[in-house]
Amino acid sequence: MRARELGTREVEAWRELRVKSGAPANPFMEPEFTQAVAAVRPRSRVAVWWEDGEPVGFFPYEKGPLGQGRAIGHGVSDCQGAVLRPGLHPAAQVLLRQCGLASWEFDNLESGQRVFEGAAVGEFASPVIDVGEGYQAYEALLRVQSPKFLRTTLAKERRLARGAHGDLRFVFDERDPAALRTLMRWKSAQYRRTGRRDRFAQEWITTLVHRLHALRAPGCSGVLSVLYAGDRPVAAHFGLRSATVLSCWFPAYDPEFAKYSPGLVLHLRMAEAAAAAGIGMLDLGRGSAEYKDALKTGELTVYEGAVVRPGPRASLHWLRREPARRAHAYVRARPALAARGRTTLNHLARLRGPR
Repeated sequence: MRARELGTREVEAWRELRVKSGAPANPFMEPEFTQAVAAVRPRSRVAVWWEDGEPVGFFPYEKGPLGQGRAIGHGVSDCQGAVLRPGLHPAAQVLLRQCGLASWEFDNLESGQRVFEGAAVGEFASPVIDVGEGYQAYEALLRVQSPKFLRTTLAKERRLARGAHGDLRFVFDERDPAALRTLMRWKSAQYRRTGRRDRFAQEWITTLVHRLHALRAPGCSGVLSVLYAGDRPVAAHFGLRSATVLSCWFPAYDPEFAKYSPGLVLHLRMAEAAAAAGIGMLDLGRGSAEYKDALKTGELTVYEGAVVRPGPRASLHWLRREPARRAHAYVRARPALAARGRTTLNHLARLRGPR
């Protein structure tokens, strides 16, 4: 069915199944995220299992014109997979056939998704911050684990607070849409500056983020956090939260304040506010970065790959995806080569200049 056809009964069953799964309550796996994506991606669908008149499983996906399937929100969603009652393990090939899919591609498959075991071709760490024992316990851990990082970041925070820009203040859940537009502008500039594809140049992503910023649901709410110097925003982050997990998504800062590392200060204040709000974990998302290594207390695992049904369309999928995926995997496995690649991207971005 289309996501908008999900009724109250199905949505409540979906939420209950997520609770019973025992997995972290990642907001990307909630029905409201699928519904938000479906509003901007018309090819979004949800397969529903029924037993004795009750919905017992859900599989959200996007379907291309030739039957190419992708995880819902592929490319921006940080947690993907099916939502099934314990003990329900349909065969992946049968699932694809029932959905009319030749393939189903994922890039952040949740750990424990038995239906798609064997389809993963890449495994990645998703660093997390555990604040379940409170922020003070987390900061005490940082003093042991990353003492130089914490000392330097707190010193920069004090210097920023003493600056001539006004008092430093942090808003965990900023509702002002102008602040969200500022974050998007910073992030777009960062993408261009580093030679990356600008996600916010894609209208569906921009619209999706605006919709999620307005969303208030038990398991999926948009949270815009902003660090201000006086009335001026200097760093911001937009992510999604459930009752217990804050999924970090789009962080950015004003380059004019780069010497103060406002993005790092922002993350510390986010961790503090999240702990105060009863959130136990911040998921920093797949990918390696120095700031993630300094902030993290542990890691989750996510997977990349595809389930493909035999046939001519399977060959088409292989030709479209596999050469590029293997090239990316080759570079990722060689840190020196990856570093040279980043340097090249940054150089090309400078040559292109601002756009």
